[in-house]
Amino acid sequence: MSIQISEGDILELQSWTRKTTGEVRRKQRAEIVLALASGLSAVKAAELLGVHRTVIYRWRDRFLAGGIKALKSDNPRSGRPRSIPAERVQAVVTLACKTTPEGSTHWSTRTMAEVAGVSQSTVQRVWSENGIKPHLVRSFKLSNDPHFEEKLVDVVGLYLNPPEKALVLCVDETSQIQALDRTQPGLPMKKGRCGAMTHDYKRHGTTTLFAALSMATGKVIGSCKKSHNNQDFLAFLKQVDRRTPKGTELHLILDNYGTHKHKNVTGWLEQNPRFHLHFVPTGCSWLNLVERFFAQITNRRIRRGTFDSVAELEEEIADYLKVHNANAKPFKWTATAAAILDKVNRCRAISNSQH
Repeated sequence: MSIQISEGDILELQSWTRKTTGEVRRKQRAEIVLALASGLSAVKAAELLGVHRTVIYRWRDRFLAGGIKALKSDNPRSGRPRSIPAERVQAVVTLACKTTPEGSTHWSTRTMAEVAGVSQSTVQRVWSENGIKPHLVRSFKLSNDPHFEEKLVDVVGLYLNPPEKALVLCVDETSQIQALDRTQPGLPMKKGRCGAMTHDYKRHGTTTLFAALSMATGKVIGSCKKSHNNQDFLAFLKQVDRRTPKGTELHLILDNYGTHKHKNVTGWLEQNPRFHLHFVPTGCSWLNLVERFFAQITNRRIRRGTFDSVAELEEEIADYLKVHNANAKPFKWTATAAAILDKVNRCRAISNSQH
């Protein structure tokens, strides 16, 4: 459920998200409302912000009932009043967010308690209330592509407003898929114990999976090859050409791998004008939805699989493709280019402030 919000409220909530000091909880509430206002569902907003769905629903309902004013304070809680002075709480927050302990990269509740002069349970409570998680770190990468915005708008536009009488295909290859065979049989799962497999393995070679994910149906055209050079990619394009309706315009979303721009490929594309290539910004593989499919096949079939040859691995991949396509559902893209740009610009501002 998206929510309607005035331009003035948007500006004020955006100012909350840019503050480097102040209540972390207020910043999170602003991010929740802005995410919902951009059109994200509660489930997608929860995934994006790393919170539970019930948190999204709670602050959505409070905003709808009382506007921005309802986001500024918590409802009073029953029980004994807080015994830790506000200054001590702020000191714990500042230590966690602005410093690191000697000889370590991050704080633990125990080391923080020793330095701050409070109990370990107090540190845990303060961290929990302010959303502080020193033991966790997420990876990110800001694209330096000079045409970042132009490419972003182009690709997201294909996702949200695909052209009529055309197919949008997310295309890429995942290389070095290993045919691994465990050195001993695994142990089956049973009540009270998960399954187990040996940590060591035998390598039997690798394969490369080329895939083209249809945005409309979720079906995948896939092919395994020994390498991933321009001849292999060109052969895959010809396979896509054969397996799609003749005369239909094809819009392919790709990354900037050199193979995709090789002269052999561009020469063939000039002779096949129904193919239109759209490149994601450099360093933005997350923008290509076929990566979701690669993650899916890895988790569901490859990672725990045992294969005594590359041929067996490729056979299992082909079988997975058949099952997937028989029950295919499209991946839905909901984020607008404006929402992504706003988040990227905030990250850049934070990153620049650290230098």
